[in-house]
Amino acid sequence: MILEAAYELLDEAGIGAVAIKQIAAKLNCSSQPISWQFESMTNLKKELYPYAANKLYGSLEEKMKGQDAVEAFFISGVHYISQACDHPNVFRFINVDNPKDTIGESVYGDASIFTLQFDKNAARMLAAKYDKPVEMIGEVVRDTVIYTHGLAVMMMFDSYRLPKETACKMIYDMGMKMLKAIGIETDSLTMPPLQF
Repeated sequence: MILEAAYELLDEAGIGAVAIKQIAAKLNCSSQPISWQFESMTNLKKELYPYAANKLYGSLEEKMKGQDAVEAFFISGVHYISQACDHPNVFRFINVDNPKDTIGESVYGDASIFTLQFDKNAARMLAAKYDKPVEMIGEVVRDTVIYTHGLAVMMMFDSYRLPKETACKMIYDMGMKMLKAIGIETDSLTMPPLQF
């Protein structure tokens, strides 16, 4: 209940609104149970980070399940753009703000984010479908994720005046160009219907 109340405050007004007194007011209780449970705001925010990330992206694997490889990859991008538009404060907390500033530690430890395989499920599905090395597909996935993230951040700073539909068409077109660049024929592929 405490994390859900903190998430609601984050979603409504950003990480600056997440404070013990505000959480207590939302739960109609004193601040003591919150302080007892988490001991500090730093600890609460450390727990809020994965909780909020799961709220944003926890349903993505289920949405991709059973889909064609390209469609699954596109669904991933649409989901990312949708979450940025529909939950901008949570998106900012998870994907834009520096975790060292917001939760007091790096979420990747000493590892570089660029050593991770972005969107592992999409990379695996595309590699299997097109019989390409997963490393090669992984680079395309990485670059498309970076493009999608950059687009979402630009939309955030532009107050989401670019329509979601336009942004999703842009990420689909970029993904198709990148797949074509590694020898995957994309001319016969069409953009799946948008489902937000």
